[in-house]
Amino acid sequence: MAIGSKNLTPVELDKIEDALLVEELKKAKEELFNLRFQSATGQLESHGRLRAVKRDIARIYTVIRERELGIRAVPAAAAAKPAKAKKAEAETAATTEEN
Repeated sequence: MAIGSKNLTPVELDKIEDALLVEELKKAKEELFNLRFQSATGQLESHGRLRAVKRDIARIYTVIRERELGIRAVPAAAAAKPAKAKKAEAETAATTEEN
């Protein structure tokens, strides 16, 4: 039995860029806050949802950290941008050295 959101599987998280991951993390934390509030007031219907949201948050943090350490690959769209920036820096450095 899978616990958590269907769209936040590790395979799906690999396809999401860092900025969107941070946004998903913010949404999950907000949902966890709301679920805890409902639990404290006795309005929570599904206690399993608390556990699922906590796991989603942990999963997102894991993917972000693995990307920082270079263990997990960054999506192709996000990886292409730094390559262009490096190329521009190399061209700038080359023109500076010539002068």
